[in-house]
Amino acid sequence: MRSSLHLVFSGTPQFAVPTLDRLVEAGFHIDLVVTQPDRPKGRGLELVSSPIKHRALQLRLPIAQPESIKNNDDFRAQLTALKPDAIVVVGYGRIIPQWMLDLPPLGNINLHASLLPKYRGAAPIQWAIAQGETITGVTTMKIDAGLDTGDILRQQEVAIAPDDTAETLAVKLKAVGAKLTVETLRGLQTGSIHPRKQDQTQATLAPILRKEDGLLDFSRPAVEVLNRMRGFQPWPGAYSKFRGKSMQIWHAVAFDRTLPSSELKAEGDRLFVGCGRGTAIELLELQLEGKKRTSAQDFLRGYRPLPGEKLGS
Repeated sequence: MRSSLHLVFSGTPQFAVPTLDRLVEAGFHIDLVVTQPDRPKGRGLELVSSPIKHRALQLRLPIAQPESIKNNDDFRAQLTALKPDAIVVVGYGRIIPQWMLDLPPLGNINLHASLLPKYRGAAPIQWAIAQGETITGVTTMKIDAGLDTGDILRQQEVAIAPDDTAETLAVKLKAVGAKLTVETLRGLQTGSIHPRKQDQTQATLAPILRKEDGLLDFSRPAVEVLNRMRGFQPWPGAYSKFRGKSMQIWHAVAFDRTLPSSELKAEGDRLFVGCGRGTAIELLELQLEGKKRTSAQDFLRGYRPLPGEKLGS
């Protein structure tokens, strides 16, 4: 094994940037950065580079952006010629084919934003908050052919604060994960890490988010409604319907009162909605379809909910 590891880094989102930075700072040789192709975005459909490509350009690292990797002979030949000691994968967004898994002697090392085997899948940060977890963490694992089923290399816990959203928690996890990835590679290099199998009986899933996941169900207790609101920021957000129009709920807090599920209640310049099991939340910031984001006070001045009026219709 070479004294300083030669790596291929595969990643796409902002979450992966601190790991790339840490690997460079630690003195590893990044022989290639693999990321998703530039994609059209916005009204003008201008091509936009991934955060990882943007950072790789700043670091003057070689970049590859294959449209596909499974049956891409040119890409396979490129990686084979590099003879990497390991391939590091952080949110790349492609299933790693078997030929790529078999290529480096230390394997394909993935940083995953949960304490595996919990929250396997595409949205572990969001679902951990939505499910009311108070502790999550990061895992480095050796990728196999399954969905986040590979052997665990290292793990580190991270507390979820009561006011954490998916955005704020991601900031914590990506910093911890970057450090853990460096420690993992050094441990693999020295032989001090011993991979362990995941306990399949403890596995849970964190599937990719859909727009409908943000639709609030006020038959749930207030704490569950608020957890989903925190977990699904910034997308798909949390929304319901008011007088036939979609209404985004940007900010709300628990409130100690009993209201029928989904029922709105205005008291002065404050607005409440009933939740399940005799609980309620206070709505603080809203956005009705086609309108600007506004405070509950301004919403009340414009719409004055009727007695017994409900969200969701």
